[in-house]
Amino acid sequence: MSPVAKPPARSAKVPARTKAALKAALRALPTVERAPGFYPQPNDWTCGPFALKHALIALGRFVEAQQIAATARSHWWSGTDEIRLARAAREFECDLVLERRSEAEAARKQLVKFLREQTPVLLCVDKWEHWITAVRSEDGRFVVIDSTSEPVMNILTWAQLRARWRYFDVDHDKVNPPVLYDLMAVVPRFRTAVKADFSVERVKFLRRVENVQLARHWNEYLEDLLAICKPPSVRIAEPLSMGEFLRRHQELLVTRVVYWHGDIKRDEVMRVLRHFRFVSETYGLVVPASASRRAVADLAILITLWACAWRGVDSMFGATGAHVAAEPPPAKPPRKRLQKRATRAGRVVRRKVRAARSRKERSRAVARGVVVVRRPFTSC
Repeated sequence: MSPVAKPPARSAKVPARTKAALKAALRALPTVERAPGFYPQPNDWTCGPFALKHALIALGRFVEAQQIAATARSHWWSGTDEIRLARAAREFECDLVLERRSEAEAARKQLVKFLREQTPVLLCVDKWEHWITAVRSEDGRFVVIDSTSEPVMNILTWAQLRARWRYFDVDHDKVNPPVLYDLMAVVPRFRTAVKADFSVERVKFLRRVENVQLARHWNEYLEDLLAICKPPSVRIAEPLSMGEFLRRHQELLVTRVVYWHGDIKRDEVMRVLRHFRFVSETYGLVVPASASRRAVADLAILITLWACAWRGVDSMFGATGAHVAAEPPPAKPPRKRLQKRATRAGRVVRRKVRAARSRKERSRAVARGVVVVRRPFTSC
């Protein structure tokens, strides 16, 4: 769900339901499932862990959303605020640098500055009720990862992003509320060997229906590539891009895997190799020319294992084979009437909880160093 923040001024009535019944209904909702890439959040209170997970993916780190939620102590009632996210970020060797601006142009410039440095930024949007991750700025458009949308990769204009980002602080002044733009840059403490370059064209490619599996299993592709390829470096004498490497060896890989498996199609193998190339070029990975023979062997083994997992394999040499059907499309989580009512009731209850929290808590947290602040807060 959302960060703990100021709610809208208008109030809402809480449905007549006991707290115990509400907890029981919300426990019936799906929890944060294990998935290695980009996919929507399964409930309405884990947007914070998902946003931090997406930022870490952009930095070449792989952490499950469930692990982040446990570290941040995300709760179905109160969600995940910036203090809890900062705690989780420190656990994974990152700092959250909080920046606040009161003017839209100043906020845009600060956001663009971080994104040009390939530093992912967490944005608190939708009246401070939701977290998204900004990873790229290009020609006035912004690439954001929103875990409540499908697909999660989105391209927004500045006007669209500004409308979601700005917050009117009605608690400070109900007549003329000041406008606030808060962002939290995810600054790694570790040396980042690779960083993702999610350009607008790459995001458009990922948003296609036929590339859903690539997005969902993004981390698996990248982890395997990091074992085969190297980050770009001046120490590599003859670096080969994945495109050049496949130009030289793709035909050999495809024909041998198709021949020895027997039940896999050429187009299917080509599709997986295209996915490897796409992920490799997103992170700028290269294959040293001196290690090309080993890379060919590694990719051949990977493609063969994938073919066996996708189409199965007959028994051979006394070993029992395995027949596997094609992977079915992911089933949508059940949306029962009770779950919908419980979710709506939970939102209302959480808003009342946020209204009861004092602004002094955040100030004390900043004073204790829980949240890293680069410049003082404005009036809040």
